[in-house]
Amino acid sequence: MLREPRMPKSYDVLIIGAGHNGLVAAAYLAQAGKRVLVLERRNLLGGAAATEEIFPGFKINTGASDAGLFRPEIITELDLKKHGLELRESPAAVFAPQPNGSALTLWRDEQKSLAEIARHSPKDAERFPAFMRLVNKLTEVLHSIMLLAPPSVSELKFEELLPWLNTGRKLKGLGKHEMMEFLRVLPMTAVEFLNEWFESETLKAVLGATGVAGSMQGPQASGTAFMILYHYLGAANGGFKASQFVKGGIGQLAVALANSAKKHGAEIWLGAEVAHIKLEDGKAVGVVLKSGEEISAKIIVSSADPRRSFFDLVGAPNLGPTFVRRVRNIRYRGTSAKMNLALNGLPAFKGTTDAEKQLSGHIVICPDLEYLERANDDAKYGRYSQQPYLDIVIPTVMDASLAPAGKHILSITMQYAPYKLRESHWDDMREKLGDHIINTLVQYAPNLKELILHRHVLTPLDYEREYALTEGGEFHGQMGLDQLLFMRPVAGFGQYRTPIEHLYLCGAGTHPGGGVTGAPGYNAAREILRDWKKLV
Repeated sequence: MLREPRMPKSYDVLIIGAGHNGLVAAAYLAQAGKRVLVLERRNLLGGAAATEEIFPGFKINTGASDAGLFRPEIITELDLKKHGLELRESPAAVFAPQPNGSALTLWRDEQKSLAEIARHSPKDAERFPAFMRLVNKLTEVLHSIMLLAPPSVSELKFEELLPWLNTGRKLKGLGKHEMMEFLRVLPMTAVEFLNEWFESETLKAVLGATGVAGSMQGPQASGTAFMILYHYLGAANGGFKASQFVKGGIGQLAVALANSAKKHGAEIWLGAEVAHIKLEDGKAVGVVLKSGEEISAKIIVSSADPRRSFFDLVGAPNLGPTFVRRVRNIRYRGTSAKMNLALNGLPAFKGTTDAEKQLSGHIVICPDLEYLERANDDAKYGRYSQQPYLDIVIPTVMDASLAPAGKHILSITMQYAPYKLRESHWDDMREKLGDHIINTLVQYAPNLKELILHRHVLTPLDYEREYALTEGGEFHGQMGLDQLLFMRPVAGFGQYRTPIEHLYLCGAGTHPGGGVTGAPGYNAAREILRDWKKLV
């Protein structure tokens, strides 16, 4: 898909970045008849949701590994299955081995999950169905806002508020008790929320860990209950966070999106790094590549995070001081590291009774929420967690094509690994972190070390360098309650538009936020088409 030399020409829309949000926007705009060009700095698609052959024969998801949050509306409207997308659901939602050799497995089959929970707490097994009914009701409200643009707080226009009336009706339709419960739960801590329902520390840890994914917060921080609900917003997964795997690796999602966009005439150039956005009279009119090549377009759309978009590509001197201050104050604070292992076989985890099925979904190392809070305490003081929270997948259990015959890939997302280390540097600590992750995991899978053929460690600094994620922030900005809705990316610019005319954002730094959802790209494309006549 590398571009060939061609005659210079102008485009209707130029999109910076071929991550999934940039490609979603490209596909919808091309479908609407616009001449679209996507420029990608790297030599492959997907951004932080790419699949790369790091070791010969091993196709590894170097960033995100799960497409469970991806919006089903986009899959249908862009015919992604016809363009090669195949989603797979694991029989097990999550397997959580414990230090004492026992384990908790949640299954997509609710009855199997209830039987498993009952082994740890009969009382919790009785309450779990009611908990899931409440969660499903509350997430119905959140579902309704995913594909909406937040209304402007400075100019409350009727046409902007109208789509939100449906959300209001859904909220009211919950009933008085559930409506009050929704408003009560949003600012709660994960610990408070789960303590109201369950007594098993193991179950609470499995459910609560999702509330801190990608976050610098611990489970006792306000708003982590909301993040639990956010991660339920995709494919139902037996009470654990939404989860679906992509055949061939998550990078195939980007390939399907690119195929859909190209079907409608979009062009995609790889290895084309943008140096800066070209401005004339305060308007975005094109870009200049690192090669010196200039490309003109009526509309420029950046899927990069807000700091890179505004400071690196536009330049702070071209923006007002108040806006610059707000962008500078966005919290990124990447806290996740990733380790990919090429293995000579399937590791033997303690507590498994049917390993092939139990290890087919996520594997969580987090014995209790106090363990998770202590892990966060280390990060507060500039250290990586001595007792880390590990979210693990072995994608080759569900898709043997990702590795040579008989081999496996084990991918570990580790928290907390703060972007800024107080007394050291990630270039010196990268492999030490890798050793630490392995030594932690060996306590649960004793034969792991003897199976390792290759290993690959990515720190937040590596994500910044290689994947252009500011401070290694996978969500393009922390998803605290003060950085959501009309305050994402900053107050006054929550509708994908920017202070620069003809420049839009479509990345995870816009509403509704991070994760592989496609929603920011979808929403940005809709707003661009809505503005089209007055823009051009």
